[in-house]
Amino acid sequence: MSYYYINQYLRFSHPGWHLYQSKIAVHLSRCLTMLICIMILSSCGGSDKEQGPQNKPVDVNAKEVATQHVTAVDQYPGTVVPLNEVELRPQVAGYITKIYVEDGTVVKQGQKLYEVNRTKYLAAYQQAQANVQSAKASLAKSNKDLERYQNLSQQDAIAQQRLDYAQTDVETSASQVAVAKAQLESAGTDLGYSIIKAPFGGKIGISKVRLGSPVSVGQTLLNTISTTDSMAVDFVINEESIPRFNRLLQTQSEQPDTLFTIRLGDDINYASPGKVTTIDRAIGRQTGTITIRLTFPNPDQQLIAGMTVDVHVLNQDIGKQLVIPYKAVTEQMSEYFVYVIEGDSVRQQRLKLGTEFQGQVVVREGLKEGQQIVIDGIQKLRPGAKVNVGKSTASGSGTPAASK
Repeated sequence: MSYYYINQYLRFSHPGWHLYQSKIAVHLSRCLTMLICIMILSSCGGSDKEQGPQNKPVDVNAKEVATQHVTAVDQYPGTVVPLNEVELRPQVAGYITKIYVEDGTVVKQGQKLYEVNRTKYLAAYQQAQANVQSAKASLAKSNKDLERYQNLSQQDAIAQQRLDYAQTDVETSASQVAVAKAQLESAGTDLGYSIIKAPFGGKIGISKVRLGSPVSVGQTLLNTISTTDSMAVDFVINEESIPRFNRLLQTQSEQPDTLFTIRLGDDINYASPGKVTTIDRAIGRQTGTITIRLTFPNPDQQLIAGMTVDVHVLNQDIGKQLVIPYKAVTEQMSEYFVYVIEGDSVRQQRLKLGTEFQGQVVVREGLKEGQQIVIDGIQKLRPGAKVNVGKSTASGSGTPAASK
């Protein structure tokens, strides 16, 4: 606003002011034009300077592709589970009157473990025995009556109806004997259930009840028993790996003994290898995975149900394999490449990679032994770039244990 008033004042107080104003506009226009020309020349000059170094060779370090002896494994988290495990629950109600074993002991099949108060079950069994004897006595009497009435009927001394009644009495008495025997068997079963025995040999856990504890039929957990001589290890694989494990299951006898091994939580390799025994029946709808079960001998009881272990499965990268440093690999759109040196320039080579281990990676396809690849200076390269190879090394020998 102040500029407007000043401009009006100068126009009226100095009649030649508009001439000076036109000259100032012309000078400003010329200065602006010169400034734009300077900026254009500067950008052109900078572009020329930047293009120069790109034509120079890039300093890189190279490595010769060589083979190494590799023992490569795929690693999966696994869980130790017993091959047979049963929760012990009472089949009769009452109070615990005896505990025959100590917690954590190894028991044999049929060994007594717990006893539920047997008083009423023993009384019911004895009563059932008496009922059987009574029914048998009644049957014997009915048979004698029938025999007597049959003799009298032959002499026409009694009516036929009386003989029919005698035959019915025999049949009724026989049915009562059968009922009494069934009741005796039921009472005997309950009496037998009052003593809980080991269904198979194994190790028993910590008791959940004590002497005098009340128990209910099928409800109260007394203890758990499981086998320990051999243990299973369960782990899951994705759907894409199923054909491979099906082949391993079918050709297991042709595979090396160390195909399946496990590592315990303290990074100790378990001494005995395992075998695949089962592939689950179906893939999980939500997870898209399926469970594989291995079995391992457990002579020293090192494997305990519920343990978490690392399952190692030998993969196809076994024996002499092409190995390169993983830092030489670049990834583009889920594909892997390296720069191969040819003369004084490089070309980009697509790879199919295998197992990665200790900063190295197995190359399954894409390279040949003896080729030179760039391992340092990759960020400055493009396909066809000129290179100046500095330090060049060859792959070392050895037998690394690889894991994926």
